[in-house]
Amino acid sequence: MKKVILIEDEPALQESLSIALKSKGIDVISAFDGESGLNLIIKMKPDLILLDLILPKMDGFTILDNVKKNPEVNNIPIIVLTNLDDDRYIQRVIGLGVTSYLIKSNYNSEEISNKVKDILKI
Repeated sequence: MKKVILIEDEPALQESLSIALKSKGIDVISAFDGESGLNLIIKMKPDLILLDLILPKMDGFTILDNVKKNPEVNNIPIIVLTNLDDDRYIQRVIGLGVTSYLIKSNYNSEEISNKVKDILKI
């Protein structure tokens, strides 16, 4: 079973995405802040990371920097899922090598879970 770490501080979105991903046979490991999310990434080495950028304790940019510098986890696909719809942020994140950048308001949980499924090739 494929493992996804979902780092998202909004409980409603965390729950709806978890349900949608689990319905596709994907194991979901949840983190509600950046610090615990980064620790889970390093410990669990998931198949994919769903990452919000604005998080308590550690922002998504810092998580991305840490993941990309760590050879044990730097090849894990990352989907950024955020409300930051600004070219500066998009270019910065894409420059860090994310797989996809999704604006939360443009996608529902089913569409996001289908994107995850496509990236994981399942």
